[in-house]
Amino acid sequence: MEHLISLKEWRPEKIRQVLDLARDVKANPEKYANAMERKTLLMIFEKPSLRTRLSFEAGMTQMGGHAIYYHTGNSPMGSGKETLGDSARAASRFVDIIMARLFKHADLLEMAEHATVPVINALTDDSHPCQILADLQAIEEKKGTLAGLKLAYLGDGFNNVTHSLMYGGTKMGMHVGVGSPSGADYSPSVDVVADCEAFAAESGGSVFVTADPAEAIKDADVVYTDSWMSYHIPKEQEAARIAKFMPYQVNAELMAHAKPDAIFMNCLPAARGFEQTAEVIDGSQSIVFDEAENRLHAQKAVILTLCNAV
Repeated sequence: MEHLISLKEWRPEKIRQVLDLARDVKANPEKYANAMERKTLLMIFEKPSLRTRLSFEAGMTQMGGHAIYYHTGNSPMGSGKETLGDSARAASRFVDIIMARLFKHADLLEMAEHATVPVINALTDDSHPCQILADLQAIEEKKGTLAGLKLAYLGDGFNNVTHSLMYGGTKMGMHVGVGSPSGADYSPSVDVVADCEAFAAESGGSVFVTADPAEAIKDADVVYTDSWMSYHIPKEQEAARIAKFMPYQVNAELMAHAKPDAIFMNCLPAARGFEQTAEVIDGSQSIVFDEAENRLHAQKAVILTLCNAV
């Protein structure tokens, strides 16, 4: 049995297998219309979601299966009345696969340790692998390849999306540049950087971190940003974070440092006037809604792969 906990654990060959399947799922959905017939996905939500719930639930429906939405806020799961391990063991008797969107990565690891069905990380404070699989699919669709491309990430470097992009990009031979303010609260984890340097050495890619946004984005094929205000950021910190991150706002001036045919990405939700301007996200280089759509196809591919349904 296999899980999707983080792209750190997945070999490049496994990522390639899922991306190839996602491409076929998108092009030929009818081939998979009954692939999950009489199968059930449990969707555990501790953090709010739009794209994650819709894409997973629609994906199971389109493949002939069923999805159960389960919110932990009104349940014994994780409340102290029952351990996460016991919840996962019990749920495994009822469903074929579990997807969890949680605050703490350690809680997901506990679930996976005790579950007897595959577990998918649909976001934790550590990692967001499903988003990055969809991103890689979108990049490959627009650019025809992944290896050799430069991906520039601008903004909050110390978050789950940045770290997962670094893992996925370096494993697939991309050159990943992160432009973020210096300091442990804003830059990628040194452990993640070290891991990605090792992955890049194997794939022919590279990774670098800089406090200079123009250096990070120079000659980029792909420009990526994400919210400055993750769900866990207290309201009283917002003004200070805006001031810290404003030099990394992706606007027309900064985009001019990228290649003329660079694409712009944001995993959404997006705040116009903050991490990017409306001119950029609503402009011709933006592929944010193609990127969002691919959550459906990439996650179908993950489910099919983990359930040995192909």
